[in-house]
Amino acid sequence: MKVTVYGIGYVGLVQGAVLAEVGHDVVCVDVDENKVERLNQGHIPIFEPGLEELVKQNHAAKRLRFTTDAQLGVDHGEVQFVAVGTPPDEDGSADMKYVLAVAETIARYMNERRIVVNKSTVPVGTADKVADRIRAVLTERGLSELEFEVVSNPEFLKEGSAVNDCMRPDRIIIGTATSEAETVMRELYAPFNRNHEKIIVMDVRSAELTKYAANCMLATKISFMNEMANLAERLGADIEMVRLGIGSDPRIGYQFIYPGAGYGGSCFPKDVQALIRTADSIDFDAKVLKAVESRNIEQKTILFQKIYQYFNGDLQGKNFALWGLSFKPNTDDMREAPSRILIEALWKAGAIVRAYDPEAMVEAQRIYGLRNDFILCETKESALKDADALIIITEWPEFKAPDFQLIKKQLSTPVIFDGRNIFNPSQLAKKEIAYISIGR
Repeated sequence: MKVTVYGIGYVGLVQGAVLAEVGHDVVCVDVDENKVERLNQGHIPIFEPGLEELVKQNHAAKRLRFTTDAQLGVDHGEVQFVAVGTPPDEDGSADMKYVLAVAETIARYMNERRIVVNKSTVPVGTADKVADRIRAVLTERGLSELEFEVVSNPEFLKEGSAVNDCMRPDRIIIGTATSEAETVMRELYAPFNRNHEKIIVMDVRSAELTKYAANCMLATKISFMNEMANLAERLGADIEMVRLGIGSDPRIGYQFIYPGAGYGGSCFPKDVQALIRTADSIDFDAKVLKAVESRNIEQKTILFQKIYQYFNGDLQGKNFALWGLSFKPNTDDMREAPSRILIEALWKAGAIVRAYDPEAMVEAQRIYGLRNDFILCETKESALKDADALIIITEWPEFKAPDFQLIKKQLSTPVIFDGRNIFNPSQLAKKEIAYISIGR
């Protein structure tokens, strides 16, 4: 099947590459000439395990092409995926200008029936707005009778495992009002639906809300556990024992109940905020969502508070080794990362940060540029040099079994602040290293 994907950011590039991998003929369209040129030369703009190989293989096989030519994209695909960004607007609501711009572009060039698929995370009612925009442009062109469908097909990708999530989806949500569009979408996703039925068909608005509801539920679990962690500290309990105790209940499960320094990334903060704004727009007080957001904002400051208290409020001139910059392992994404809140608070207190991350160093350099109080180190060991303490804020696998003797030797103060609870407190006690974590 011929498919066009608008937007070659995180979602669009993964979706396009995976559809090409199963045999579809995919054209990816983007307005960024430099990004398109680099992709055509084999340079992948993001780090995602397995993505580079997938893109290169399918580009070489000519099943995956990249272009800035919007008309080529409209002419090519029977199915037109909209996978552009929906960044937060000034009030926290999702900014729809890029989605609507793509809708207008499709309408400007289409001359035969097209199925327009909203893959971007969009507020409830967006499909109606997209349809209205397309219809208005077609009318201007004298093509008001030209048929099209707008389908909601939200993505459920986790950064760090996006390729696998796309190749082996838990569910495929299709929001549509017509059997014709459902038939086409079922054909498109047939290669991913062979073992058992994964496709769930519903009305468009329910599909749009499903995406937000899923992310907000996961964010709620994280914020709840962080609240329990803060409570556990004050009550003399160990949140890790509590986690094991409640996770064994199949109604709760172990996923997304790890306490830590707060959630970040491109989805959870933005989507919780956007759904709150949607609720506000219809005079509904989303009390649970507001509490989730509030707890997460506060949780991102917890680690700094522990550091500040440990050093009696005197951080001026102190050096801190920081392991981790990305908001989670297996990605270079630092959007809304807890590390950023921590780093900026340390700077404000007069401290120097010596940071290491397996993948996010270039991104950190892009965000902060050259600073005397921010040193990017080539290895986790070199970050320890001249450091007063070690801080861990991203649970990369290579941080989980370090050389503790080296850490103790290098640090002027043998203390580890762990924002992800990756070590055993009793193990660190035996090594005579002070260990300050979350909820223990």
